[in-house]
Amino acid sequence: MNTKYDIIIVGGGAAGFFTAINIAEKNPFLKIAILERGKEVLSKVRVSGGGRCNVTHACFIPNELVKFYPRGERELKGPFHQFCSGDTIEWFEKHGVSLKIEEDGRMFPITDSSQTIIDCFLNATKTLNIDILTNQSMQSIFKHDDYWKVETNHDVFLCEKIVMTTGSNPKIWDIIEQMGHTIIPPVPSLFTFNIKDSRIKDLMGVSALASVKVKGTNLKSSGPLLITHWGMSGPGILRLSAWGARTLFDKKYQFILQVNWLNDITFEECLEDLKGLKETHNKKLISKFCPFDFPKRLWDSLTHASGIMNEQKWADISKKQLISLAEQLTNGQFQVNGKSTFKEEFVTAGGIDLKEVNFKSMESKLFPNLFFAGEIINIDAITGGFNFQNAWTGGFIISNAISQKN
Repeated sequence: MNTKYDIIIVGGGAAGFFTAINIAEKNPFLKIAILERGKEVLSKVRVSGGGRCNVTHACFIPNELVKFYPRGERELKGPFHQFCSGDTIEWFEKHGVSLKIEEDGRMFPITDSSQTIIDCFLNATKTLNIDILTNQSMQSIFKHDDYWKVETNHDVFLCEKIVMTTGSNPKIWDIIEQMGHTIIPPVPSLFTFNIKDSRIKDLMGVSALASVKVKGTNLKSSGPLLITHWGMSGPGILRLSAWGARTLFDKKYQFILQVNWLNDITFEECLEDLKGLKETHNKKLISKFCPFDFPKRLWDSLTHASGIMNEQKWADISKKQLISLAEQLTNGQFQVNGKSTFKEEFVTAGGIDLKEVNFKSMESKLFPNLFFAGEIINIDAITGGFNFQNAWTGGFIISNAISQKN
């Protein structure tokens, strides 16, 4: 027997729930269902942000907000002018959830619990009579003249409009590709670098503000760099991995990373500073006097790498040692061999080709009444609440588009 709905949303995650709630609030007469392949809904929301749910980011200017998206920067400008971070805060306030801003701009519910967001969504869907159907894994989708037919592992559904919010699901991408959409092959984004190097071997936990570059490319980034037991992490590295997702994939994650531990100080400027120290602090031990705002353990490691002895004074440093130290400080070269996933977050670059989506409505350009929201599209962001903001914005725009069609 075929079950009929006005709208079916495939995917019981953040984008799916937000889209369903906004459609139902604007169109209470529509019969809506959320189909989820798993046993429970909103499972990624539960673990996001370390179980606190990083709802959005305190960047309120659309043209600034888009700069956090390696893929989707140009396309999201229009959507963010319709529904931005400030609108997200207001939406959750209206639904009984207050958010707070942390020092780095990330925003969380004041309860510090993702359960607050889950409860908000579940209560809203219950109030609005939205059906939540779990253990429904989509097997196929067919477009008839004026309706869609969706087959799952258990049932067959008919609907007028369908919204796909399945995130980075290869099986769904295959189905959409068979329909005729172009899928940009997914590759990992947001990862840390595996580096085995004597200069950082025993420095786990040391952090410095640094600029980093992938040798032989235009890929560069800056920000806090954290030394870990497997290599390097921190915002600067994660940003580089996001913008370089495809390039680094093509390199099979084997490349030279150039690190300027002094961030924006050049080799020439550093060398002049070191020469000045040789003159003004000639009686001081190099190991005891670090002229830069710099972790002491890292300074010791880089001076040793430059051939400088523990008890050597500034007066005794040779020209060769000075040049070597300036090079280590501003252009340290580290061999990267592989990557590691960042915490529990697994973000991919890839999905439905942006050219095939109408960003005024989030509707497919190939099939009327087929909509997309969230990471199913080739849009991804760095950490900080930006991927969720993309989901909220897409869901809101779809709800507007469906309201106008009705």
